[in-house]
Amino acid sequence: MSSTEPPSVPPANVLPKVAAVRVADGERLRSVHLPGTTLTVRSRPPAREGLPPALYVHGLGGSSQNWSALMPLLDGVVHSEALDLPGFGDSPPPDDGDYSITGHARAVVRYLAAAGRGPVHLFANSLGGAVATRVAAARPDLVRTLTLVSPALPEIRVQRSAVPTGLLALPGVVPLFNRLTREWTAEQRVRGVTALCYGDPGRVTPEGFRNAVEEMERRLRLPYFWDAMARSARGLVNAYTVGGQYGLWRQAERVLAPTLLVYGGRDQLVGYRMAQRAARAFRDSRLLTLPDAGHVAMMEYPETVATAFRELLADTADSVAGADTADTGKPAGGERTDGAVDGEPANQTTGG
Repeated sequence: MSSTEPPSVPPANVLPKVAAVRVADGERLRSVHLPGTTLTVRSRPPAREGLPPALYVHGLGGSSQNWSALMPLLDGVVHSEALDLPGFGDSPPPDDGDYSITGHARAVVRYLAAAGRGPVHLFANSLGGAVATRVAAARPDLVRTLTLVSPALPEIRVQRSAVPTGLLALPGVVPLFNRLTREWTAEQRVRGVTALCYGDPGRVTPEGFRNAVEEMERRLRLPYFWDAMARSARGLVNAYTVGGQYGLWRQAERVLAPTLLVYGGRDQLVGYRMAQRAARAFRDSRLLTLPDAGHVAMMEYPETVATAFRELLADTADSVAGADTADTGKPAGGERTDGAVDGEPANQTTGG
């Protein structure tokens, strides 16, 4: 069963009403209607006019709320927007049921094309890291810098603790899991997710835990919640098996944007050992390793990630200034390269 088969949930316009999504102080939510999908976008007003745009992409089972700790720390540096991928957060399922890495990447590209915000500073976590890698490789004109927190790139030896998440991709596993966990409360589910994703679950504040439980209760009422989880997990596993020019590691090698890689030493989902391979693959990269962090360093250590991004900007500005004083004869970094999003020709847009 592929991740692009017809969706098994009602159309978005007949979905049941659920509780409103939480919005932190200073944040705004809006819906953006695009060809084939509707995305919810969380934003913060810029501290001043003229700040460069930034876009944040969450991981499997996450939402734009995963960036609420980091975004305010960059208010004076970028104009921040975080989106809910199709089927996650407050975004309804995509019309075609496509939860593949390419499908999610196409949604990101369509949003950037419609908003006219590119090139952006693109941030991503986990599954979002795979999505952002594909976007940056296929559409370098849309990406100014790339910041990847525990990106979900293919691993030969997957950590044992990551296996249950991968099993969601198998047909029949989600219904079985639902039967086995029918009596679990939202609080129990959040404790399990926190233990899996955080290096130290004790860093979650009581308020943060209550907010997470409230959000879990909301999501469990959505008839497409597990469908989106399973199909997106399947899409990620499928992407891991693709070779050639569309393989994720090959696409990482084609990324032109200066890249910040963030890896946690206690990450139970993405192997810490992959940090050095990623640093070699992304041609213009710098690596931040946080020994005590888990899978979501931007939530555990947002100040450290914000500082590293500011340093990336400073290094990038220095590099641009140096390039401006010399005629290298090389093409500009924003030039399109071959290999648009998953097999679409480079002279054809993916913007709907």
